[in-house]
Amino acid sequence: MDDRQRQEICDYGCRLLADRLTTGTGGNLSVIDRHEGVIAISPSGIPYPDLEPEDVSIITRGGEHVAGRPPSSEWQLHTTIYEQRPDVGAVVHTHSRYATTLAVLGEELPPCHYLIAVSGADRIRVAPYATFGTAELARIAAEHLGNDWCILLANHGLLAAGRTLTAAYNVALYIEEVAEIHWHARLAGTPQLLSAAQLAAARERFASYGVRGAGKP
Repeated sequence: MDDRQRQEICDYGCRLLADRLTTGTGGNLSVIDRHEGVIAISPSGIPYPDLEPEDVSIITRGGEHVAGRPPSSEWQLHTTIYEQRPDVGAVVHTHSRYATTLAVLGEELPPCHYLIAVSGADRIRVAPYATFGTAELARIAAEHLGNDWCILLANHGLLAAGRTLTAAYNVALYIEEVAEIHWHARLAGTPQLLSAAQLAAARERFASYGVRGAGKP
């Protein structure tokens, strides 16, 4: 695990605050080096603007702490996703307001806007509630994520995955935007939803457009 990946954790941690995807020290993010078998993950309880690369925690795929500060309390959430999804290279967990509002209501995010296609799914499903920082939450989240790139965690927040940290972060960012649009549209009336064919066409367009899904390089 090199300093570049640890610096990415610092940079995107600050972006979580700037883009209002979390507050304080909430949320967490990680990248995995499958060749070395280690994971760089945001440490527990340190404000993102104060993070230095050497603070970023390094853990093994089994959760052993090998360098940096102690890892996020949600480290099991990350290691379990990496174990069950060999195609995932990064994980971002947020407490973004609109996505979390839907998660608190136990409501899926339906296909009200084409940007939902970055998730690899036609809707963002909700995983049942489990206590934060537990193996139970990790297991439930991984099971319900399946082959998608994003899921809501009931009464908790949002989980996004991607081949790279940039891709995973973009999924978290765009799905929060879609959640906000859906919320306001629902307050004003009945949202008009996209069909499966329309979403498939959007995903095809993303393959050659600047906004790429989590599964793209």
